[in-house]
Amino acid sequence: MSARKQYDDMGYVVIRDFLSDIEILAISKHVNSIFESWMCSNKTEIFEHKLVNMHSLTQQVFFEDTPEKRVDFFNSISPVKLTNLLESMFGSEIYFHNTQLFFNPLNSKRLPYWHRDMQYSPISDDIQKAEQKNMVSLHIRIPLVKEKGVEIIPGTHKRWDTDLERDVRFELNGHQNNEELPNAILIELDVGDILIFSSQMIHRGNYELNDSRKALDLCVGQYHHLSFNFFDKQVLPTEKEIELIKNNQWYSCANKLFKRDK
Repeated sequence: MSARKQYDDMGYVVIRDFLSDIEILAISKHVNSIFESWMCSNKTEIFEHKLVNMHSLTQQVFFEDTPEKRVDFFNSISPVKLTNLLESMFGSEIYFHNTQLFFNPLNSKRLPYWHRDMQYSPISDDIQKAEQKNMVSLHIRIPLVKEKGVEIIPGTHKRWDTDLERDVRFELNGHQNNEELPNAILIELDVGDILIFSSQMIHRGNYELNDSRKALDLCVGQYHHLSFNFFDKQVLPTEKEIELIKNNQWYSCANKLFKRDK
């Protein structure tokens, strides 16, 4: 089954042994430095707010003393074989939206929670449902340590919730968002594998099966006004930096969209 066919049917696809040890090392050296600095500065907030991820790892604030490393980081997360894969699956108009890094919670009271990404926005559930078929909003998960880290409900990228799924997602009628849901699949990834999945399908992290967890998600997609409203220009390379990035198509596309929409 082709990668596109599996994604169309299920809402996700796993590509085994996609990234080499050298490519993972190039990504990890940047992520580790950023994450350690951020964790040290925000440990109290991370615990109190039960955080399980950080976002916007490409912001300039993390590269103030070593600006050349920012270009290196953008290079490392956009290898040609990855942009070619996404183009073969979804077409050429893919833009870079953001990054997220997922880790185990410091606060043991944080339990895995079912969600669709945009449910935390002001956009109503009815509008999200109506626009779901028009959105290509993707996570590309790159595990930096082996993990059983993501559970998904296959097919929910092209259908909306059952009554039970809605009650669990929004904790209605006595339900909790950490309950087990039928038809869930737990995905196991080794270092070098990648997982591509729809951010708007029902999914959750899994913390209990992983002694440690460090998974970088690249957030990319095709333009849609609902998702692009949340785009932060600060995560993009500057125009000068874009010229220095070997394979810059995701970033160039994002820059053009920002200029068009501002």
